[in-house]
Amino acid sequence: MTRPTAKEIKPMAQVAGVPVDDEIATRISNSIGPAFEGFAAIAGTLPFDLEPALYVIAQTAKVSK
Repeated sequence: MTRPTAKEIKPMAQVAGVPVDDEIATRISNSIGPAFEGFAAIAGTLPFDLEPALYVIAQTAKVSK
């Protein structure tokens, strides 16, 4: 998990349908960078499942008691 650069942010924004110029990409990088640096020490150790398809299953699953 590394801090994204403006060069990496521009194509991600383009794919998302929100094109940004170099200045805005740099501002985005500077604003989210500290969060990436803060989590760098524990990156890969958190028990998160990021598979979007499982979100619906987890939200609609019935828990038996």
